[in-house]
Amino acid sequence: QVQLVESGGGLVQAGGSLRLSCAATGRTFSSYHMGWFRQAPGKEREFVARIGSSGVIRGYADSVKGRFTVSRDNAKNTVYLEMNRLSPDDTAVYYCAAGRLFTTISGQYDYWGQGTQVTVSS
Repeated sequence: QVQLVESGGGLVQAGGSLRLSCAATGRTFSSYHMGWFRQAPGKEREFVARIGSSGVIRGYADSVKGRFTVSRDNAKNTVYLEMNRLSPDDTAVYYCAAGRLFTTISGQYDYWGQGTQVTVSS
């Protein structure tokens, strides 16, 4: 039983940066793998990044690799997504997710936040 709340979204110019946060409830946060997904208007939800429960293993979609960094602070029950060199193609609602599997597939996650809007202007 986990509740997730994203924050940190907003409007940013192309080339800029944002850091998203996902705050989780629950004493067992450290046992969950975490993922970041995004969904743009008219498009399917897509995988962005994932991080294992211990924070050691990380993975990224090809479209963001080298620009985005996922991290977590288990003591604060929080996962982060640092986004750099943003482009209009990154405009989407960003969601964090928690699950028992270290996966890129959205349907394999168990809990989801409400999302936070990221808009990148050109």
